[in-house]
Amino acid sequence: MWGLDENYETQSGTQQNLEELVEERDSKHYFYLLSIVAVTLTAAIFALGIGSSESLGFWKTARIFLQFDEPTDIQSAILLEIRLPRILMAIFAGTALAVAGALMQGSLGNPLVSPLTLGVASGASLGAALAIILGFSVIGDGDSFFANIIPNTILVVNTFVFSLIVVFIILKLGQVRGVSAESYILVGIAITFIAGAIVSTLTYFATDQQLAQLTHWSFGSVSRPNLATALWVGVVLGAIFPRLMKYSWDLNTLALGGDDFAISTGVDPAAVRKNILIISALITSLIIAFTGLIGFVGLAAPHIGRLVIGNDYRKLIPCSALIGALLVLIADTIGRTIVAPIVIPVGVMLSILGGPFFLYLLLARRSERYG
Repeated sequence: MWGLDENYETQSGTQQNLEELVEERDSKHYFYLLSIVAVTLTAAIFALGIGSSESLGFWKTARIFLQFDEPTDIQSAILLEIRLPRILMAIFAGTALAVAGALMQGSLGNPLVSPLTLGVASGASLGAALAIILGFSVIGDGDSFFANIIPNTILVVNTFVFSLIVVFIILKLGQVRGVSAESYILVGIAITFIAGAIVSTLTYFATDQQLAQLTHWSFGSVSRPNLATALWVGVVLGAIFPRLMKYSWDLNTLALGGDDFAISTGVDPAAVRKNILIISALITSLIIAFTGLIGFVGLAAPHIGRLVIGNDYRKLIPCSALIGALLVLIADTIGRTIVAPIVIPVGVMLSILGGPFFLYLLLARRSERYG
């Protein structure tokens, strides 16, 4: 009996130690998340106060927004009409693209997948090229209900609709070939090449003005939406994100043991992939329709999140969102101040960082495989 009691006490002590370790780990993770929130808010206030036209500094900007100081008319116009919309859009864009990247990587089991490499960018580029070069619009002329809400309506709606069309084609062809994760990736690559060829053909016949407009759109910029548009995008994303969090358990099962383990726990991998790809494509299309192509974030933010918080998607999704918002915000702030008054688009700044990071991921995976 004493031996049984001792074994029971040992098991109880081990379980208690494990619970304490889990609680300590969770507390550390929540501290990391709160720290990233604090850094992002600080960076947002700093970005509001800095610029080529009026540099107010961090504390002056904070006092104005806390209504301790009264801004001049010029300061109020610069802060509320110029800088605040682009900062909000940078936060929303980074959040959406990072979350979409984390979800796509988790559902397809490939850390090199991102929203733009899976076909969303090719569809958006095709829609933009059709609008700019051929004047084609899925909503007819711009004098419609949408024109009263969305500036540059034809371009925005075209990029949104065509990016979704391409993604739905990828989903259908992926299901015809099979429901494995590799099917969607391979079909996405094929559709990307086809759409890219069409865009290249259109640009061959474009005028200099049309080519300049398409090139400027492809750079990616968070300065295009106004305050009302940025707030509208934020509301839509806020309504979608709670639904995305419901897939965190399904992604955890896929990450733990692949499709077979997920099926044994009652998860349908094919249905999960299809739903996640649709929703991820939706939020990605929503962003790039207003900003143009912004790469790197959907690839890098989830990887950084895994280094900070681990691979538990209940925490990885919000962590990726915060890191993505911070990355885009910092890149945009550097781009508009480093050679002011010239503004380098945020898409260009992120591409400069994204190339070396993507190469690092490829080399790291190769060393893990053969090392």
